Amino acid sequence: MSLKDKVVVITGASSGIGKALAEEMAKRGANLVLGARQYVTLCEITAALEKKFNIKALAIRADVTREEDCKALIDQASLTFGKIDILINNAGLSMRALFKDVELSVLKNLMDVNFWGTVYCTKYALPEILKTTGSIVSVSSIAGYRGLPGRTGYSSSKFAMNGFMECLRTELLKTGVHVMVACPGFTTSNIRVAALSQDGKAHGETSMEEGKMMSAEEVAERICDGIEGRKRTLIMTRQGKLAVWVNKLFPAFADKKVFDLFTKEKNPLIK
Repeated sequence: MSLKDKVVVITGASSGIGKALAEEMAKRGANLVLGARQYVTLCEITAALEKKFNIKALAIRADVTREEDCKALIDQASLTFGKIDILINNAGLSMRALFKDVELSVLKNLMDVNFWGTVYCTKYALPEILKTTGSIVSVSSIAGYRGLPGRTGYSSSKFAMNGFMECLRTELLKTGVHVMVACPGFTTSNIRVAALSQDGKAHGETSMEEGKMMSAEEVAERICDGIEGRKRTLIMTRQGKLAVWVNKLFPAFADKKVFDLFTKEKNPLIK
């Protein structure tokens, strides 16, 4: 499936994977509706992409934790372009704190962004995507297959996202709608810098070695390839694929390996 002239809605499009997805989609000839809270940044991105790739792009301020914002995002996309071919639920938030220390409001915030943001946007976009037999894509994580220490809210929200997408895919099996879950490995984006600490404030620094990670641009390219190929699931790294299978086949061993891995991060939470 060619992406040329498709209408693509992307949430969380002002930075990281979302911004890279916008550029990759524009490069392939798609028209864009970009949603995020950072409206000025979004306007700058859309203007640059329209000029560089000769496509049409629309910036809409949207906080995905607000159902009315998600509805307005989808309504404006449909009104402006007359159709929606692809929805990419990319907006996401992470955390780094042990459960014994974290405030419960942090977990609720992650669920609101990562899970409910996906549900809201999908609910309102689905009637349009059924008309075009298009694609619904969610950017998830290996943390949605294997629980990670210090990321209880993040893993829980991504497990919920994966379950929602699996249900949706099965419900839509005979409709021609494509449903895909994309699971990058550790990616060089600002999600770890913006990750919430135990009191809900952004950490402002990463606990991982960024130089060894996949770039947001590579992730975006693989997601676009997956949409064109109408793939079911994208697990993008060897480490991620290994984690999923080891966790299924040898869960107790996986517990130990994940524990050991996270004792080696910068300023580890577990020792």
